[in-house]
Amino acid sequence: MSFVPVPQGSDFPIENLPYGVFSTAVKPSARVGVAIGDHILDLSAVAQFYPEHVRAALGATVLNDLMALGCDAWKEVRRITRDLLLEGSVLHKDVALQAHALVPQADAKMHLPANIGDYTDFYSSIHHATNVGVMFRGKENALMPNWKHLPVGYHGRASSVVVSGTPIRRPYGQTLPVDGADPAFGPCRLFDFELEMAFLVGGPATQLGDRVSVAEAANRVFGFVLMNDWSARDIQKWEYVPLGPFTAKNLGTSISPWVVPVAALEPFLVDNFPQDPQPFPYLRHEQKFNFDIKLEVDIKPKSTGVATTVCRSNYRNLYWTALQQIAHHTVTGCNLKPGDLMASGTISGDAADSFGSMLELSWKGTKPVPLAGGETRKFLQDNDEVIVRGYCSNGELRIGFGSCSGIVLPATPFDEQ
Repeated sequence: MSFVPVPQGSDFPIENLPYGVFSTAVKPSARVGVAIGDHILDLSAVAQFYPEHVRAALGATVLNDLMALGCDAWKEVRRITRDLLLEGSVLHKDVALQAHALVPQADAKMHLPANIGDYTDFYSSIHHATNVGVMFRGKENALMPNWKHLPVGYHGRASSVVVSGTPIRRPYGQTLPVDGADPAFGPCRLFDFELEMAFLVGGPATQLGDRVSVAEAANRVFGFVLMNDWSARDIQKWEYVPLGPFTAKNLGTSISPWVVPVAALEPFLVDNFPQDPQPFPYLRHEQKFNFDIKLEVDIKPKSTGVATTVCRSNYRNLYWTALQQIAHHTVTGCNLKPGDLMASGTISGDAADSFGSMLELSWKGTKPVPLAGGETRKFLQDNDEVIVRGYCSNGELRIGFGSCSGIVLPATPFDEQ
């Protein structure tokens, strides 16, 4: 048992130990920490208890160096961290060291956990892909011919990935008005969230031309975060042909600050999603790499200050696994670097209340979504706060991700720029 108190229902028991990067007013430099209950263990303050080959990574200002060390080092760091937090440990006995090493989360400012070199967004939920296909192409052509043969994805914008709590401004862009022959330019009217999860790539950088097989891919997944991939639907509809989304998706992508390691999620492994037809051999694997992670999205308008849960979904709804995503990403020889971010795509279930976007929940704006206090939404309005939460629970153990939130700011008029 941890000597650091862990409140009932906390996302961060000793079985979790997620990594993050934080600072405080007293010590404003960013540093690596591990969440335990309502506290953060500052790994730079206890680095002397770890092997010399990992100490520099624990004293860094981002997680990239730790990610680069590989899975054996991750296991070693996790084991030592757990031992330090147990009752009777050397840290438990050293009250003076605790005063430096244990920081209340309430006193901390969280930062992006890594320098994200590249960001790839997949499209791996069959329910989401089907819903969008039905809306725009009809039931007979809901899924594109390639969808069940490969993990569809595109390269996103790493520079606009931000940590939870960062406000997101409604974008300007080109749109095609309903029944309009000519495009218009102005603020996005159909602003949306996308409920996603993402993983950070670890291990040494690969070389251009090298592939990562599905068998090797598990050692490349450092950990998972929550994600909201903000989307301008009206801008996207006009611009995406023929090369896919561009400015509709580069305006901001929010991730949660705590990176939950795969080891913490292992008690919640479930069968991989059944795949038919069987994919090509380079995408086949028997290893379970799907997780029972419960996901929720709240919308909280400024006008009421009351949050309404509009979506309840689950990570297990993904058709393609993270291992298959890595294998396909690198089948061409594309090189990976520690800190690369790979996202799931919108995670929707098969029930209407499990759809992971307003596009689906309102069914392209035809069905208003009720909120507490009598308000409704078809898409997001200015000053709405979107809060994504995720956790695993089996009745005895809860492993959580914290939250991923952001407030929609009004668009900035061009004459004010």
